[in-house]
Amino acid sequence: MENTLHAVLKDKGVALYSVDADVPVAEAIKTMADGHVGCVLVMEKGSLRGIFTERDVMIRVVHDGKDPAQTPVSEVMTREVAVVPPTMTVEEAMVVCLERRVRHLPVYDGSDLEGVVSSGDLMRWVIGDQKHMIDDLIQYIYIGR
Repeated sequence: MENTLHAVLKDKGVALYSVDADVPVAEAIKTMADGHVGCVLVMEKGSLRGIFTERDVMIRVVHDGKDPAQTPVSEVMTREVAVVPPTMTVEEAMVVCLERRVRHLPVYDGSDLEGVVSSGDLMRWVIGDQKHMIDDLIQYIYIGR
């Protein structure tokens, strides 16, 4: 079984959710809610400028008492985004998530955005891989004799 982010994206699909840097936070939250996703990419002239997450909403908007209808997402987004290649393994991506304390990783192949994987996607992949291995071992033990 292929164990790269390319395989994870192929399996989960590559629906991308993004907003322009100048939209109000309220619009970014609506995009996240409508898509049932925990983040949106913040784009400016076709380039990634940041990521806006549920954590950003809680810490930089709600906690700081900012008005979501008046605050541009560029003011409260996470600017330093961990970007990874599609050839990275699932385990390597999990390490990036843990070390950078992030839940979402945009996947870029050179300058092309391939998609976004979440820590949940990575965990689901690992669990599925382990289940497959356990099933193979059970089959070997009980049927392979």
